Amino acid sequence: MKRTVSQLADGREIIYFDDDSAPARELHDPRTLDPVSTASQMRHDPVLDEWVIMASHRQNRIYHPATNDCPLCPSTATRHTEIPSSDYDVVVFENRFPSLSMHAVGGEVPGLPPLVDTRPGVGRCEVVCFTSDHDAAFATLKPAHARLVVDTWADRTEALGALPGVAQVFPFENRGEAIGVTLGHPHGQIYAYPFVTPRSRQMLGNAARYFERTGQNLFADVLAGERSSGARVIVSSECWTAFVPAASRWPVEVHVYPNRRVLDIPSLTDAERDDFAELYLDVLRRLDALYDMPLPYVAAWHQAPVSDPLREQAYLHLQVSSIQRSADKLKYLAGSETGMGAFITDVLPEDVAGRLRAAGDQPPTRGPLS
Repeated sequence: MKRTVSQLADGREIIYFDDDSAPARELHDPRTLDPVSTASQMRHDPVLDEWVIMASHRQNRIYHPATNDCPLCPSTATRHTEIPSSDYDVVVFENRFPSLSMHAVGGEVPGLPPLVDTRPGVGRCEVVCFTSDHDAAFATLKPAHARLVVDTWADRTEALGALPGVAQVFPFENRGEAIGVTLGHPHGQIYAYPFVTPRSRQMLGNAARYFERTGQNLFADVLAGERSSGARVIVSSECWTAFVPAASRWPVEVHVYPNRRVLDIPSLTDAERDDFAELYLDVLRRLDALYDMPLPYVAAWHQAPVSDPLREQAYLHLQVSSIQRSADKLKYLAGSETGMGAFITDVLPEDVAGRLRAAGDQPPTRGPLS
């Protein structure tokens, strides 16, 4: 992998991740850009004991541009985008409209009640462009290219985890307009949080209590149970297993676990990274075949916090969730889910797993849902 670092016109970092045989990339950004906002702040909810990020400057971010005005496509002689080069394999750059910033100064808010703490929203938000092909999707990448994305995630996990104040690194992909995606180009994001997120705190706390009772790792035992049952396993390989969890919250939900417990993406071996690329592409193509359409989804990496007492309880895994409950219907979070956090699902996990197993022989659906 060839790694090339440069800066955009407003000082944001951009990094090209290319195949070793790729040509040199254009590094100069000729645009004139306004400074990036540093107004992000965090406010602590004392009732739920959770931090909420306030980033009002994001209201003005780019929203559903035309294909010929996509900011994630390569630059041309007549149109300059976020990527100065005329081509790229995988590229990462700091978000122009970040929820968190290493330079954040927001936080002084008059009139807040005494119980509500506030701090600058210090952290980092990056955009990961999976390919220069605007009409592609992760599911249509070649295995070698998908492996390059995995190596990119590993690189950024290590680099962002080393930044001062960063507690957790979260790579993810939002796909589809139904999910809220505003740019159709195939891409993901990485958030470097200054706190351990609520979902991770809950999962790792449960894992710690389970370990105290049993001496075993909770995630490892969940994986072993699913592999032993086989009722919800979609596909497995030497290094990975993809299954629909028995207590799925979403109409379509797939968890992808390495068969060997590791804490984070950088800990994966070369063989595990290669195997993941093959298996994950298979899973994504099955998801697109489910309703014969590009499925909207959120793909979220759960990896260990940077330096938390519960770090050793973690087990790296990927969760892919979709709100598409049928070919023409979406699941909305209504009273029970929104008000109480108690999920009600309209489909049985075993049925979803069976349909995804059966979808394995279907051809892939090309293109993002935007």
